Amino acid sequence: MSKLRLLALAPLAGLGFVALVSLPALAQDSTTEPVAPTTEAPATETPTAPTTEAAPAATETPAAETPAPPAVEAPAAEHAAAVEEHGETPHYPIKQPVRQDWSFAGVFGKYDPAQVQRGFQVYKEVCSSCHSLNLVAFRTLADDRGPYFSEEQVKALAAEYQITDGPDDAGDMFQRPGRPSDHFPPPFANPQAAAAANGGAAPPDLSLMAKARGVGRGFPWFLLDGVTTYQEGGPDYIHALLTGYEDPLAGVTVSQGTHYNPYFASGPALAMPKPLSDGQVTYTDGSPQTVDQYATDVAAFLMWTAEPTLGDRKELGFRVLIFLIVFAVLMYLTKRRVWAKEPH
Repeated sequence: MSKLRLLALAPLAGLGFVALVSLPALAQDSTTEPVAPTTEAPATETPTAPTTEAAPAATETPAAETPAPPAVEAPAAEHAAAVEEHGETPHYPIKQPVRQDWSFAGVFGKYDPAQVQRGFQVYKEVCSSCHSLNLVAFRTLADDRGPYFSEEQVKALAAEYQITDGPDDAGDMFQRPGRPSDHFPPPFANPQAAAAANGGAAPPDLSLMAKARGVGRGFPWFLLDGVTTYQEGGPDYIHALLTGYEDPLAGVTVSQGTHYNPYFASGPALAMPKPLSDGQVTYTDGSPQTVDQYATDVAAFLMWTAEPTLGDRKELGFRVLIFLIVFAVLMYLTKRRVWAKEPH
């Protein structure tokens, strides 16, 4: 009988426990409800807010009127509506970069020398007038897992640049032709000169840009990225940025001296104008001379400058995995043999 009474009282005890657990939550809800009007009050004042907050909202509201596919513009429209209605902080980029097909992706991925050479050509003829490669030496262009230029090509290429050296015996600095051991010289004498020539903002160095830039993919994609070994967010972002320039939507206010790009990670527009156009760089290997091809090649080149030992890293990692698997099997068989005659 005592057991039956305990069984009968068990549901009542469970209800009492649920009530005790629910009391703090109810109390918290009752304390947060009066605060709600104060959090919504700024939202009603957003139309009179400075243009820095109103501009992103105006950037997105006409998105549905553009001929772009609805799947691309819908998130932007929802984002603009949320900013306008609730006064939320806008999130950038407005559009997410599209994942590209890279030769160096995956466990066994490696650089395509022809593509890296084309990317270097795009950098030299287009990007080098503003952006530096301070951390890259000429000799690395002969890397067999990178551009794979010949030694003669590297020497001739380095000699095209003038390097500031010295001091000489008189204590003066002098100019000399570059050598393979030299690094790429910057296009400007100092950051102040670079900023003065580019509207007050010095163009960033591109040596590590492919590893320093990228857009977080959010949940649950970042979990899948660890399984699929996705590490190409930087090149994807560079490609999207270089190909993503477009005219501002109707009603969008873009600051003077900036250019609208929905893939820019820090705002709706950036100071750098559209750098690439079809037919701008002449390829000798028959590759398409389009903006998309230029952006793909230079993004691959910048990935190489950021991680020239990517192939070695992946090869070493694969060897380590094979070793650990074999080692685990041997340890298991050893354990079976050592403890086989012991009673369990």
